Amino acid sequence: MKLDVPFVRSQFPAFSEPTLKGWAFFENAGGSYPCEQFINRLTDFYRKNKVQPYYPYPAAQRAGALMDASYTRMAEYLNVAASEIHFGPSTTLNVYVLANAMRPMWDDGDEIIVSCQDHEANAGAWRKLAMRGIKIIEWPVDPVTGVLHVKDLKGLISDRTKMLAFPHCSNVIGHINPVKEISEIAHQHGALSVVDGVAYAPHAFPDLKNLGADIYLFSLYKTFGPHLGLLYVDNALVGQLENQSHFFKEGITRNMLTPAGPDHAQIAAVQGVLDYFDAVYAHHFDDAATPAQRNLALNRLFEEHENTLLERLLDFLRSRDDVQIIGPDSLENRAPTVSIIPKNKDLDAVYETLTDHKLMLGKGDFYAVRPLKAMGIPRPPGVLRISFLHYTTMDEIDQLIKGLEAAL
Repeated sequence: MKLDVPFVRSQFPAFSEPTLKGWAFFENAGGSYPCEQFINRLTDFYRKNKVQPYYPYPAAQRAGALMDASYTRMAEYLNVAASEIHFGPSTTLNVYVLANAMRPMWDDGDEIIVSCQDHEANAGAWRKLAMRGIKIIEWPVDPVTGVLHVKDLKGLISDRTKMLAFPHCSNVIGHINPVKEISEIAHQHGALSVVDGVAYAPHAFPDLKNLGADIYLFSLYKTFGPHLGLLYVDNALVGQLENQSHFFKEGITRNMLTPAGPDHAQIAAVQGVLDYFDAVYAHHFDDAATPAQRNLALNRLFEEHENTLLERLLDFLRSRDDVQIIGPDSLENRAPTVSIIPKNKDLDAVYETLTDHKLMLGKGDFYAVRPLKAMGIPRPPGVLRISFLHYTTMDEIDQLIKGLEAAL
């Protein structure tokens, strides 16, 4: 079965928006288009239920029930318990809160390993713990490919290691790391596995119990929904973390890692993302399935479509001698996030020409300063980043290729 892309695109208002007509969107790694179901739920909440939730009157009861349902339904899709799901303002802030919550677990001189492939969201806050008595061990990237090698990790990790932080997928290299294998290595040494899934989750919501990470983070505004960060923390770990909220929230796990308090409307509207997934599943399959099973089936549909588009793009880029692909240039273990550098032309000039061709791409370092620096890529200007999702069409890939031909 193939993905019905016209049906998928009909679920996103952006594709019928007159001001966006003719523009091809290739900066999805910076934030996806929101689905109609999320937009409707957010609007509906603001119209009917924008009151303090959980009070005994109907509007407040419904507000609380909508929020609760988001925790439950998201947990079902990710194959975890609802008590293990936390919503915060952003992934960056979630990591900052986590670093403060976890520091009391460790003694001065304890070690944590932080990869050099990370977006700074899952790097900066951990490295700042060096000023608070924690020893930071760097897991370097390959200076040519930007890839993290597991063999290098094995030479760094020891029984002194308390935590390992790394990305599921790089947001500039596009390489997908073997999270389950790496997490098993961490656990063999008694260390925790903390995974930044921001660049991976837009392509496939993970089965978190199978993945094996103790903590997993991603951004919902990059997965068709609100500007919130989702944080999964294994229930076995939550009780060890220091409460980051008000003292009277101690023991209430949903609140302990959200010191600013919940965004009622956006949390309630998270269900819209899952409504969208359910609609796509119902359109393609006629069997009953659990949310976790639907998620896996949709992942296969999305991956097949995205890989077809990615193969076309990579074939074109490999045929050129005037462009450098950053990182691996094959489909193996790769997300459809492709960064390039023009060899013969100024990067800014190429970018301007692409915009003239109604192509929306990213340019810069994308907070992935460390891997670009390790690979000797100057910033500015950084790289041109091409990123797309399952709602992208082959016609848009062809529009991109024509634009690149003209710009290069």
